[in-house]
Amino acid sequence: MGRFLNKGNSDFENARNGEYVDKSAMIQIINDTLRTELCCTCVTRARRFGKSMAAQMLYAYYDKSCNSRHLFEDLEIAKLPSFEKHLNKYPTIYLDVTKFTTKFKGDKNIVNIIQQTVKEEVSELYPDVVMKDSYDLMDALFAVADYTKERFIFIIDEWDAICREFDKAPKVMDDYVSLLRRMFKTDETAQVFAGVYMTGILPIKRYNTESALNNFREYTMLKPGKLAQYFGFTHDEVETLCRKYGMDIKEMERWYDGYNLGSKSRIFNPYSVMNAVNDETYDNYWTQTGAFDSIATYIQMNFDGLKDDIIEMLGGGRRGVNAGTFSNDIRNIKSKDDVLTVLIHLGYLTYDATAKECYVPNLEVGEALQYAVMSSDWTEIVDIINSSKDLLEATINGDEEAVAYQIEKAHEANTSILRYNNENSLACVLSIAYIYAKNYYSIHREYASGKGYADLVMIPHRNSTKPAMVIELKYNKDVKTAIDQIHERNYPETLSDYSDNLLLVGVTYDRKTKQHICQIESKI
Repeated sequence: MGRFLNKGNSDFENARNGEYVDKSAMIQIINDTLRTELCCTCVTRARRFGKSMAAQMLYAYYDKSCNSRHLFEDLEIAKLPSFEKHLNKYPTIYLDVTKFTTKFKGDKNIVNIIQQTVKEEVSELYPDVVMKDSYDLMDALFAVADYTKERFIFIIDEWDAICREFDKAPKVMDDYVSLLRRMFKTDETAQVFAGVYMTGILPIKRYNTESALNNFREYTMLKPGKLAQYFGFTHDEVETLCRKYGMDIKEMERWYDGYNLGSKSRIFNPYSVMNAVNDETYDNYWTQTGAFDSIATYIQMNFDGLKDDIIEMLGGGRRGVNAGTFSNDIRNIKSKDDVLTVLIHLGYLTYDATAKECYVPNLEVGEALQYAVMSSDWTEIVDIINSSKDLLEATINGDEEAVAYQIEKAHEANTSILRYNNENSLACVLSIAYIYAKNYYSIHREYASGKGYADLVMIPHRNSTKPAMVIELKYNKDVKTAIDQIHERNYPETLSDYSDNLLLVGVTYDRKTKQHICQIESKI
């Protein structure tokens, strides 16, 4: 058994021995591309979205050195037309690039090391094939294919690890891209490979307007295409897990739902869902995995309006983004749109392709983004988040003056989105000022209740002892009119479960005095 070739199916077998959500139908999609002009596929997703699991599944399915029928016969792929045709029919190479970047970190000869290491194993496993010392990896594979009359399946996991780890060594990256072009974009490619499958976080780099490997069909966080449902868990899959293990689907949604991938608008991070199931606890597993870089590096690139966008999205808003300007090169960040696009690829934001907007998908990622902001030198945003903690505490304690003071601080922050001149923009300010409360509450604007719509309603997360809140806002009016409206329109009606643990909060802003006034009525 080899390390790269004839690797066997043990990795996927281990996955099948645990809780496995069936994603095998994607094999049919890859099978349809084999030995065609579309035989090269690249799937890029944020970390922990099941990329390596899919690569291991494909390896176990194609590798001719083993018998994997027992691993697939009860899965969806076994019902599909191409199952028998390609099952364990190909010499298959599996290359996990992170194993090289970890072992040879900083070694600028890493591309040659990869070539030489894999070539040596190919030579050992095919001793009857004559290979010259001058052969590179592609020469060696061509010699084997010509001798055996078989074509390879080549699977590369974390293809962009070199691009990320050697981002300050352009020659290494250029050598690496040249290697990939040498193998997968020449006249010999079709004679050597039946199919090529790559995974990574970043899409293939574009030179000018064209991909360096434009023969690859790419499926990304921005354009997931027909592979959308195979990376991440769908809502139906998470509901099934919740029923099986007695987990709360609403808590799963709050923590891990929200990724918008093409036609699939409710995709969950599978790593986090499975950890929640195994631990029987909803927690932030995203930050425990260790990011491949500090996103603070990107958000500290203070392009025009970026701070305002980050604040608004942390407060639950959306921002427009032109994702087409990014060259897929983390060395070449030129604009706010580039930063937002990188954050989408990294999974810290999700993308609505119809509206061309990005936003924070869920509580887990929102916390991670807050941590990144807190570690940056954006003192204004850090102050807003810290003040938000004080604002929540003051509201719960019924300290009206402190609440007015903290809202005033948010209003005075030197960011354009916090300037307002009506009740709607005041609601915007409150949504941002209560950023920290999102860790404990579901916050709803224009919430249907009683005889109308409450400006802000804050519903505590399940198993929380914090009070629910109804917040009514008035611009240039007496604060008592806000409290009176809450009662007159019976806004607390839909919060009957919190009738003995409820705060009614009125906030007003006086245009002349430029002061906020708060009144709190407790039902605790």
